[in-house]
Amino acid sequence: MTSISKRALLLGCALWAAGSAFAADAPRVKFSTSMGEFVVEVYPDKAPKTVENFLQYTKDKFYDGTIFHRVMDGFMVQGGGFTADMQQKPTRPPVPLEASNGLKNDRGTIAMARTGNPNSATAQFFINVQNNASLNAPSPDGYGYTVFGKVVSGMEVIDKIRVAPTGNKGPFQNVPLTTISIQSATSVN
Repeated sequence: MTSISKRALLLGCALWAAGSAFAADAPRVKFSTSMGEFVVEVYPDKAPKTVENFLQYTKDKFYDGTIFHRVMDGFMVQGGGFTADMQQKPTRPPVPLEASNGLKNDRGTIAMARTGNPNSATAQFFINVQNNASLNAPSPDGYGYTVFGKVVSGMEVIDKIRVAPTGNKGPFQNVPLTTISIQSATSVN
């Protein structure tokens, strides 16, 4: 092996180790749901205000007892804001949009739900069940949706949720016919 090849190999190993160490240090949250557990890893370097907000809701146990209230196979599953009787929980003030951070709405990523106001995200999040390029900044409305992490284990649980039968419940559409509850959301590192 030439000295250039050895240096390239060592550099490659160092970069791999640095990347692995970064991923190991990224905050993680474990969701225990009525359909199983999954873990998301979040990236404060890419979406600092969004991650801080999400982790504070987690610390405050806000997500415990909420549901996945909007499930659309071939698109996303959304939760974190409503109780089983479809009452919206009161939230803290919204966080500013951080959609132009380089993260994409790809399968398995977690992003913030919002209204038509790009700076309206509070507690609700969604997990993309397919690549949703149409949600990346600046689409679909000139702003995009803030991706701030990804599912690192338990994607099979998300896949069970995404195919749950849905219907209408009052003014709400795409509501699972059998309640899918978030029993707890806990920081795991």
